[in-house]
Amino acid sequence: MSISATLVKELREKTSAGMMDCKKALEETNGDFEAAVEWLRKKGLASASKKAGRIAAEGSVYVESNGKTGVIAEINSETDFVARNDGFRDFAKDIGTHLMTNPTGDIMTQKFAKTGKTVEESLKEVIATIGENIVIRRTAKYDVQGTGYVHTYLHGEGKIGVLLEIGAPSATDDVKTFAQDICLHIAAMNPMAISAAEMPADVVSKEKEILRAKGLESGKKADMIDKIVEGQIRKFLAESCLVDQAFVKNPDIKVSDYMKETGKKAGGDVTIRRFVRYELGEGIEKKSTDFAAEVAAQMKGH
Repeated sequence: MSISATLVKELREKTSAGMMDCKKALEETNGDFEAAVEWLRKKGLASASKKAGRIAAEGSVYVESNGKTGVIAEINSETDFVARNDGFRDFAKDIGTHLMTNPTGDIMTQKFAKTGKTVEESLKEVIATIGENIVIRRTAKYDVQGTGYVHTYLHGEGKIGVLLEIGAPSATDDVKTFAQDICLHIAAMNPMAISAAEMPADVVSKEKEILRAKGLESGKKADMIDKIVEGQIRKFLAESCLVDQAFVKNPDIKVSDYMKETGKKAGGDVTIRRFVRYELGEGIEKKSTDFAAEVAAQMKGH
């Protein structure tokens, strides 16, 4: 099959592998992008880094919290120009306020207080006014369970948002500082789970499969590979699980150490109950346009 130069370029940007290796990977996987990433990793030609870039869509992540309740929403637009539009920003804020005072679920059918119409009808009106497609892509809401604290953090003018629930005896200043620091850490380090016990089994299984195939490809002896893979999995979990990561503001300690220190100051156990991290456009492939080629094509008709 024919592999486009654009797809090869995107695979290279995501994996940092060589151009010809990327082309080979796409040919071997019949153009399946994610399968090509896995093929390169098995060959040892791609980084497994979680920070491998995704093609970003435009829009904004919005967060809001009051200590007891917190919400996060990703609202997408077609262009960055519209994302900076006051009408778009006001709508994103209104959606956040709506989430704070309404139950979770299908918000599109809920009544939107600002307009008296449904959220879906109100969204259509905003689209008609702004003249560009707008999508409420995903939302989440936390209500504190028992004693604890809900906190949110926004980075880069809406590029990354974090929603976090902390379990604590009370919302002391130390607990609030801890919550802010952990939100910042999650935004920077993008953990996959709170702890190794909460890491999905299929994720660990897939990682083992890739590491084993990579070991065989590099010529390691089959009877040694399992031991090597187990060590690599331990490292993978330490790097991917929140409580085992080196704390971003003080790499000499782990997040779990900071959590214990905060608990002593707060007079009881402090725990990280749950979190969600939204990165704008994560997983969305935005159509790229070669402006010069587009103009040339249009000129042929004149």
